[in-house]
Amino acid sequence: MITLARTAYDAVVSHARDGGDEEVCGVLAGTYGDQESRVETAHRARNVAERPTVRYRIDPEEQLAILESVADAGRTAVGFYHSHPAGPPGPSETDAARAAWPDRSYVVCALDGQPFVGSWRWRDDGERFEAETVAVE
Repeated sequence: MITLARTAYDAVVSHARDGGDEEVCGVLAGTYGDQESRVETAHRARNVAERPTVRYRIDPEEQLAILESVADAGRTAVGFYHSHPAGPPGPSETDAARAAWPDRSYVVCALDGQPFVGSWRWRDDGERFEAETVAVE
């Protein structure tokens, strides 16, 4: 399960809308648990993928800077988020192929119609996403 503070949820949806036809991405920070996490803040990152309309990639140096900022604030990286402007409301095959943080949450904000925010954990067997319940407080 993942619980997003209302401000973090709104920040993810707003960032997705701001991205237009391109996928947006960022880091989610808060309190991490293997089965249950809470997101307090969403940190925007630039999408530096070669084809940002169908992929996302956070620059490693920017990701490190965000992670250091998260730690300095006394929080933990809970996971990552990105948008699917016109794609499916769940992780794609590309998302699975590029997932690298076992047991962290990967939140997808789909904008085809009303915003849909879902979350999946990349399980430590390194072969699958597992859907998790999303709550907003």
